[in-house]
Amino acid sequence: MKVSAKLHNLRRSPRKVRLVADTLRGLDVEKAENQLMFLIKGSAPSFGKLLKSAIANAQNNFGLDRENLFIKDVIVNEGAKLKRWLPRAHGRATMILKRTSDIELILAEKVEGKGRKKIEKKREIKDIKPEELKKKEKEGKEEAKEEKREEVKEKEEKEFLDEKKKAAESKGFLKRVFRRKSM
Repeated sequence: MKVSAKLHNLRRSPRKVRLVADTLRGLDVEKAENQLMFLIKGSAPSFGKLLKSAIANAQNNFGLDRENLFIKDVIVNEGAKLKRWLPRAHGRATMILKRTSDIELILAEKVEGKGRKKIEKKREIKDIKPEELKKKEKEGKEEAKEEKREEVKEKEEKEFLDEKKKAAESKGFLKRVFRRKSM
């Protein structure tokens, strides 16, 4: 079984990251962790975190034994480049590429199926009782009644405003000119 973990946009050049990746390829998980602890490279701590993440994926998601795992492959690709400008002579500017790396770490089992634990998927199925269904139906009916009441109130308010406008229009010219802003 293969288990992988990915790291995107690590702010290190892929060329430098590949130096660490080449030292880890093919090692047991425990040996790789020891190697990373004493390796003096800038990307070593990031690889350590990525390795721990891959091991946790293997244990929690697939029930694999930590002692039965080894690093099958490490893939280092180029990530997004940050483009910056550096001023030069005679008003020119040169571009600086700040490179990033995308890393994929693939773990595999030494002996297939050795020490594998069965993982039970947690499914929460609630037993719905008929009493709860009746309560939900009643709540739904009450909400529908409240909505109808609100609609009726809105219609009554509209009718009242319409009658008020009609009354104001039927009065003469002077009433319209000097009417209040209450409408």
